[in-house]
Amino acid sequence: MAAEEAIARPVDGPGMHTASAPLPERGEPAERAPHGWRIAGVLLPALFLIAVEALVRGDVLPDNLVPAPSEIARALWQLGGEHLLQHIAQSTLRVAAGFGCGALLAVAVGAAMGLSRRLDALLDPSFQALRAIPSLAWVPVLLLWMGIDEAPKITLVAIGAFFPVHLSVISGIRNVDRKLVELGAVYRLSSWRLFVRILLPAALPHIFTGLRTGLAVSWMFVVAAELIAATRGLGYLLSDGRETGRPDIVFGAIILLGLLGKLTDSAMKTVEAHVLAWRDTTNEGARA
Repeated sequence: MAAEEAIARPVDGPGMHTASAPLPERGEPAERAPHGWRIAGVLLPALFLIAVEALVRGDVLPDNLVPAPSEIARALWQLGGEHLLQHIAQSTLRVAAGFGCGALLAVAVGAAMGLSRRLDALLDPSFQALRAIPSLAWVPVLLLWMGIDEAPKITLVAIGAFFPVHLSVISGIRNVDRKLVELGAVYRLSSWRLFVRILLPAALPHIFTGLRTGLAVSWMFVVAAELIAATRGLGYLLSDGRETGRPDIVFGAIILLGLLGKLTDSAMKTVEAHVLAWRDTTNEGARA
């Protein structure tokens, strides 16, 4: 009894700190982000655009290199709503198709390599070499193999999405707590049930991190993809603005790519929060 009281009693001494507050209960956040900071995070880009507008109007920044945000908005408006939506829709469809194909293949291959050391030793050197190839280096190869239709564009986006997801799946499986695997062995789970019931759920946080990274890379690769004889898309719009000397169109396309990237990342983050609602972490509480 005395030993139990000694263990429960806080210990003070050199290098030891007495807890000033009890640990949060399950679902209770350790620290919440103040509401004002959330509002500031939304307003920060708007304040930046206002500052650029003022600097351009005050002739501090040259308008032929950095157009005023109002001029960018006017240029996008002059493109016409339907015409601009066609560019946005085309890029979005290419990202969705390429990311979907690349992510599915990455999960399958990454899971196989994460579960098999032999397969990982066989394939990892090749994948690491392919991962280092820049996106534009794939363009002439895909043109040669697939022509100028949609196939090479979607394939290039899939290549960009594959490697971040692939690495995250392997890392997630390899970093599963060994005690969980031993628990599966105690219950005599088959290899498939061990993967589905223990390894995959435990690796999901890593996998979602890779999915979000792969989605962001997909938006980067779609610009390179739309250099392949495209007549629609934000990458084409950006290239056309550069060739015609329209910095307002160039910056407009860049802003739209950033907005779409943010919206799709927020959607993926919402899916992650829903799928991983079972987690009991300080981050889960702080998100509220």
